[in-house]
Amino acid sequence: MSELWAALCLVMVLEGLMLFVSPDGWKQMAMRIQELPSRQLRIGGAIMIVLGLISLQFVRG
Repeated sequence: MSELWAALCLVMVLEGLMLFVSPDGWKQMAMRIQELPSRQLRIGGAIMIVLGLISLQFVRG
């Protein structure tokens, strides 16, 4: 369970880093995402989940 919390903390660090380094770029990206249809976002999310799980398998060995 502590590994899950550590992973979530790293996600927060990465998100914060993007906001810190390029706040205007992040705003533009957020506006573009709002224009996408929900189905396309859902498919993108599913792809990210699959890629994340595959990557985790490689990292974990």
